[in-house]
Amino acid sequence: MLAVETRELAKTFTTLKKEPGIAGSLKSLFSRARNEVRAVCGIDLNIQRGELVGFLGPNGAGKTTTLKMLTGILNPTSGFAEVLGYTPFDRKPEMLRRISLVMGNKNQLWWDLPAWDSFVVLRELYDVPADKFKQRIDRLLEVLAISDKVNTQVRKLSLGERMKCELVAALLHAPEVVFLDEPTLGLDVVSQQAIREFLKQLHEEEGTTILLTSHYMQDVQALCDRVIVINHGEKIFDDSLEALGKTFGDRRRIVLRFREPVESSALARYGEVSDAPDNGVAIDVPREDTPTVAAAVLQHFPVEDISIEDVDIEDIIRRLFTNAPA
Repeated sequence: MLAVETRELAKTFTTLKKEPGIAGSLKSLFSRARNEVRAVCGIDLNIQRGELVGFLGPNGAGKTTTLKMLTGILNPTSGFAEVLGYTPFDRKPEMLRRISLVMGNKNQLWWDLPAWDSFVVLRELYDVPADKFKQRIDRLLEVLAISDKVNTQVRKLSLGERMKCELVAALLHAPEVVFLDEPTLGLDVVSQQAIREFLKQLHEEEGTTILLTSHYMQDVQALCDRVIVINHGEKIFDDSLEALGKTFGDRRRIVLRFREPVESSALARYGEVSDAPDNGVAIDVPREDTPTVAAAVLQHFPVEDISIEDVDIEDIIRRLFTNAPA
């Protein structure tokens, strides 16, 4: 059985518009113009149990709206959805005990209480037996290295410490499906890496199904073999991360270092020029032109070092979202 399945899932938000000024206020007492915004436009998803899938898209693409429909927070305007065989917007307790949602910009912990107090309340809400709770909580606190933080008020924790506590709260009832919406948002590099390693370990050891949204491509590259890309509420790609690079990444990057300064404008005729690490210069060129361009640059410029690489997946996504050629 699929963990998550949707067909033609759609969500339209309706807002009321008021004209400015006193005249507009008076007019709005009797009638208001309606504005409809299609946030999700008929998305089909099929996610197998045990998959860890990246759910990508720019701001406003519909990612969070989709996750809220899959967890029952929002009702869809139309379409079909099932999570573990349940209709999510029925919000049945049997389903809620088997799923979890973590949002990097939202709190589920009580702000003025120690995190431990929130964990105890959640244990009661999810009806987790005391022995299983202790076993679970001890392991989560150890893996995330926050055993010494759980008795501190949540508002006094750093962002990274709070995010780790949010993960503990979301996972203490051992959910089968976890929806993660920007779990590393705003965290420092060390905290991001710690959470990535934890999620990877959780997936490998427990076979948890995870649907992950993130603006950090490091998250996706480190965790996900499959990616789903949406834009303007529509699914535009659903395949492996490797296939994404092959499909939309028909460019190579020539990275150069010179023995003496070279103006970027002199290289512009060969391709898209940008800075590279170690004071180098990068030229993005069509894959089939790579040998010709590399030979021409070596012939006409004082090249000290040259390397040819695939374009970063982050650049591929950026071009895809901006409708620029890959």
